[in-house]
Amino acid sequence: KMEPWPTPYILMVDRGGCSFVQKVRNAQKAGAAGVLIADNTCLCSDQDCISDNTEDVCQPAEPSMHDDGSGGDISIPSFLVLKMDADEIKAELRANNLVQVEMQWANPSHNDDHVEYVLWTNPSDPRSKDFQKKFKPAAQALKEFAYFTPHMYIYDGIKSGCQDYAGNNICYSLCTNNGRYCFSGPDTKLDSVITGADVVKESLRRICIWKHYGESDRVGNEWWDYVAQFIEHCDYPDLFTDESCLTNCFSKANIDGDLIENCMSDSGGLEANSPNALLDNEIEMQAKVSRPIGTQGALFINDVFDKGEISVNAVFTAVCNGRLRQTEPEICKECDDGCDGFNQCIAEKKCKN
Repeated sequence: KMEPWPTPYILMVDRGGCSFVQKVRNAQKAGAAGVLIADNTCLCSDQDCISDNTEDVCQPAEPSMHDDGSGGDISIPSFLVLKMDADEIKAELRANNLVQVEMQWANPSHNDDHVEYVLWTNPSDPRSKDFQKKFKPAAQALKEFAYFTPHMYIYDGIKSGCQDYAGNNICYSLCTNNGRYCFSGPDTKLDSVITGADVVKESLRRICIWKHYGESDRVGNEWWDYVAQFIEHCDYPDLFTDESCLTNCFSKANIDGDLIENCMSDSGGLEANSPNALLDNEIEMQAKVSRPIGTQGALFINDVFDKGEISVNAVFTAVCNGRLRQTEPEICKECDDGCDGFNQCIAEKKCKN
């Protein structure tokens, strides 16, 4: 029998019984330097795993290890290990053999001259609001080698059963276009002051702003300005749809409001049982994403889901890591995690440490 391993060590624990966060917290308190969580269910695509385990149940995709909101005290890394790989490690341990594990993580790198970073969000997304409000200076600093694209997540109302056989909207205030495009209000109630239809409308507005002010340069200064202004001044129940508040946001962001309203109308509008080309495009794009997207923000770097937090510093670092090693731009080297005063460094393009 092995003696208890002295700290630091990497601890493997089985999935199940409690949340991912609680498991990693317990391991950290026990002295672990990192955690491997062994999955307990085969992927449906892994026929060898299913055959070896004679299991009738499988999972269609690898589960995502998200913070449940209580993980602020956790400072050690953790990985989920697929069942087939975890079983091999367990077999070695049960044979009383020493197992050495190395934990590495990095974003997939492009070998060309740019990095793609894509944010899936919506106007009521709490996870990425602070990021959207503050990231513009970093987006400008990264513009020579990083291309940004925002996408709006909405529900396909027809697939969700919000349109009946006669083409009527049976989800009421959650949807536009007779039930074609839907979202839940921020408090998920049908009688919410901010309705799902309001969120869909604001989503379409931001799609149009990007189309006219960001799509060409993939930076979108006006898009960032509008979203920041909206979050600061209009993201409240009594102002979310207030025309004067929206007009003020357009003005401060130097956006032609009539151009945006025409875009919203010309794409198909939000009334009657008619399709909207821009919203249909977002739904089609959602279906092509490599993992399910929820109502909270999701970031993709070079087409791969980034599991880190959506904050200014974290996204800046993730985008910089999307370049091949030794090809990172100077701004990435200057303003990395070792630099105090991140915002000042971005503004001046030089660390003051």
